[in-house]
Amino acid sequence: MALLRVVLLFAVTAIAEIVGCYLPWLVIKQGKPLWLLLPAAASLAAFAWLLTLHPTAAGRTYAAYGGAYISVAIGWLWVVEGIRPGFWDIIGSLLALAGMAIIMLAPRS
Repeated sequence: MALLRVVLLFAVTAIAEIVGCYLPWLVIKQGKPLWLLLPAAASLAAFAWLLTLHPTAAGRTYAAYGGAYISVAIGWLWVVEGIRPGFWDIIGSLLALAGMAIIMLAPRS
């Protein structure tokens, strides 16, 4: 159960970061309304707070989070942007998740 909690926490953390970065991208690249910067800022604040909820040292959390972020970003590409990930996107995501698992699940003394 603890592992599932950590995996879900990584996913929610990644979504908060992606939303916080995607909304300004929409404003700058697609001319969307400036008010979108307010939920973007709130989302990035939530992202920073969510990182503090992870159960391991900050550096290890940040390192492992990178793998989760890559996979969630590829999912975002498909679900939100409507672009189906390619073979190499999937392979890269799986490799990143393998790295995350090694960092988070390695036995420690």
